[in-house]
Amino acid sequence: MTDEGASSSVDLDDPAYYLNRELSELRFQKRVLHEARDERTPLLERVRFLAIFTRNMDEFFMKRVGGLKQQIDAGVTERTVDGRTPREQWSEVLDTARPMFRKQADCYRETVKPALATNGIQVLEYDELTDTEQAEMRTYFDESVLPTLTPLSFDPAHPFPFISNRSLSLAVLTRKRPDEESTFTRVKIPPNRPRLVAIEAGSRYVRIEEVIRANLDLLFPNVEVVDTALFRLTRNAEVRRDEEVAEDLIDIIEEVIEQRRFATVVRLELEASAPGQVRETLVEQLNLTEQEVFELPAPLDFRDFEVLTDLDRPDLHVERWEPLPHPRLTPSRSGTDTRLDGTQDGDVFAKISDGDILLHHPYHSFEDTVQRFLEAAASDPDVLAIKAAIYRTASDSQIIQSLIDAAENGKQVAVMVELKARFDEQNNLEWVRTLEEHGIHVAYGTVGLKTHTKTALVVRREDDGVKLYSHIGTGNYHSETAKGYVDLGLLTSDGDIGRDLVKLFNFFTGPSLDEQFHKLLIAPVAMRDQFTRFIRREAAHAREDRSARIVAKVNGLEDPAIVRELYEASEAGVDIDLVVRDICRLRPGVPDISENIRVHSHVGRFLEHSRIFYFENGGDPEYYIGSADWMTRNLDYRVEAVAPITDPTIQAQLQFILRLLLADNRRRWVMNADGSYTQQRPDDERVIDTQAVLMDEARRVHESEEWTQGIARETDLPDAGLLIDGEASSAE
Repeated sequence: MTDEGASSSVDLDDPAYYLNRELSELRFQKRVLHEARDERTPLLERVRFLAIFTRNMDEFFMKRVGGLKQQIDAGVTERTVDGRTPREQWSEVLDTARPMFRKQADCYRETVKPALATNGIQVLEYDELTDTEQAEMRTYFDESVLPTLTPLSFDPAHPFPFISNRSLSLAVLTRKRPDEESTFTRVKIPPNRPRLVAIEAGSRYVRIEEVIRANLDLLFPNVEVVDTALFRLTRNAEVRRDEEVAEDLIDIIEEVIEQRRFATVVRLELEASAPGQVRETLVEQLNLTEQEVFELPAPLDFRDFEVLTDLDRPDLHVERWEPLPHPRLTPSRSGTDTRLDGTQDGDVFAKISDGDILLHHPYHSFEDTVQRFLEAAASDPDVLAIKAAIYRTASDSQIIQSLIDAAENGKQVAVMVELKARFDEQNNLEWVRTLEEHGIHVAYGTVGLKTHTKTALVVRREDDGVKLYSHIGTGNYHSETAKGYVDLGLLTSDGDIGRDLVKLFNFFTGPSLDEQFHKLLIAPVAMRDQFTRFIRREAAHAREDRSARIVAKVNGLEDPAIVRELYEASEAGVDIDLVVRDICRLRPGVPDISENIRVHSHVGRFLEHSRIFYFENGGDPEYYIGSADWMTRNLDYRVEAVAPITDPTIQAQLQFILRLLLADNRRRWVMNADGSYTQQRPDDERVIDTQAVLMDEARRVHESEEWTQGIARETDLPDAGLLIDGEASSAE
C-alpha cells in the first residue's frame, strides 16, 4: 500500500456498521418485485418482472442459501463482519424471503391477473372453461400431453422418485379401495409443452397443470384420485471440487454439472392447499426442515408467464427499443465515411486510431460495435493475431464464429474460456470443444481464480509497425444479454493498454501473472491496492481542503476493507455517492462515520451492469471503467481488468451518465441508515428516468447524424447540486 489510512475516531470493527450480504441481496429483490407491483409499470412489463423475480430468487436459493446450508452441515460457526453465524444468516434469510413470495403471489392474483382480464388476456381456472372448451382440453391432454407423462409412485415396490431442480410437479394421492392408505405419485409437469395452453390465442389461456389435474382419470385409470398438490424443489448449486488436486479441469466441470442434479434440496415450494400426507412425505424424503417449506397459493413458478410479453399488445408494453449503431462506427447516409483527419475511410481500425471510442449497450448495438470489431479483425489480411477472454456468450455466438473464421484465415487465435462461469459451464464446455476442433488454442481457466475480465486484443501489422487494438468491457461477449444489460466498453489503440493486455493473455496460457502494468488495474495482483490508494488520496485532499469526491457505480459493494476505507474517507470530509445495484454492506448517513456518503440503487427495464469509478483528485479527476465490483471475490479471487478513461470527450459522457443516475426520480432508490430503501418520486417536477433519457439521446444523435463521441447533452439536466466537480450532491 502506498498511502496509510488515517485512524478512525470510532471502532470500525463493530459489526453494527456492516450490513449482511444475504439480507442486502434480498432487499434488492424486493426492489425488483416492486416493479411488478408498481402501478406505473406497463402491465406486460409487470408480468415480466414477476418472472424475473422468480428466476432471481431461484438463483439466490441455489447459490447463497445453498452455500449457507453447506457451511452449517460442515459445522462452520465463524461470524461474518456483520456478526452473524451461517445458521443465523440461514434462518434470517428464510424468514425474510417468506413474505416476499407471498407478496409475489398476491401481486399476481389480486392485481396482475385481474388487470390482464380487463385488457382481454384471461388466464383461466379449469372450472371457468365452458363445457366445449373443457372437452377440447381433454382431447388435447389425451393426444398431446398424456404421452409425455411418466407417473412415478412411492410405495414398498418403488423408491422415492428423483425430482429435478426447479421442475414443477404434481403430487397425486390415489387408492384402489376406500379402506386403503393412499399412494404418493409424482407427475412432472412437462417442460417441453406450453405452460399456458391457448384456448384462444392472444386472449384466453389455461395453465397446463390444471389441464393435467382435471384429467388425471386418463392417467390413473381404475383408481380413485384422492387429492393433488403442486410442488417445486430448489437444489444447492454450490457443488465444488478441489482444483489443486485435480488432473483435468474439464473433468471437474463435467462432474460438478452432474452432481448438481442430485444436490441437497434447499427449498420446497408447496401449494398451500396440499394435504398433510403430501407435505409429510416430501419433508421426510427430502430431509427438509419445516422452515424450508414455503406454502404458497397456485400458480407456482412464474417464469413461464413471460410468454405473455411476446403478445402484440403495444398498449401494454414498454416502448420498443432496438439498439442503434454507434455514431463513430456507422457510415454516413451519403455513403462515405469521414475520418477526423478529413480523409475517407471505412476501416474500423482507422476509426479507433482516430481516437478512443466509448460503447454504451444496449443504447449502442453490440452487433455493430464489438461484434463488428472482431469480424473486421477476422477478415483483415493485416491482422496477425486475436485474443479474447470469454466468460459468458450466446449459444449461437457470432463472436465465437468470428474467432473460428480468423483461425481459418491464418491468424493466430487464443481464447480464454472460463469453464467455471456458474450455470454457463455446459455452454462453455461446448464452445471449448468447438474452438479446439478448429485448431484454436483455448485456455480453460486458472487454478483458484475465475477469469471474469471482459477483454479482447487485436494485433495488426501497419505501415509504421505492429499496432495493438483493445476492447475493455464491463459486460460479457453475449449478443442477447447486451440487449437487456446496461454495459460500457472501450475501443482503444492505446499502446500501453494493449501491452497490458498482452501480459494478461500471456498469464492465461503461461505460468504466472505479472504484477506490473502500465495503465490497467488488474486483479488479483494490484487492483485492491490501487483502489485503496485512490480512496485514501481523496481523504488526504479533503483534509487539506482540496476538492475531494468519489462516485462509484458498481453491481455490489461487499468487501469489508473497501467499506472501511470509504467510512474513513467520509470522516475526512470526502463527498461520496455510491450507485450500487444490489449487495451493499455499507450503511450511509451514520453520524460521525458516513454522514458524507449516499447510496443509490436503480431498477429499470434494463439491468444496470456497468461499472464506473470517479475520483475528483483535487481538481484533476480520474475515471475508470471495467469488469470488477467492490466485492472480495472480484478483488482477490477473480482475474479482472479496469481501464482508465483519459479522453476528455469520453470523460464528459461518463460524467453525464453519473449525473443522470444521481438525478433520476423515477427508477432511483436511496438507502437509509438501517439498510432499507426509499424510492424517489417526482414532486411537481419533470420525470427523469435515466434509461429513457439515454434512449432518447441515442435516437437524437442517430437521426441528426451528429457524428460525435457523446450521446448526451449535459444541458438536459437541471443544476440540482449534482455536478461532479467537488460540490455535494443531493440525496433528497
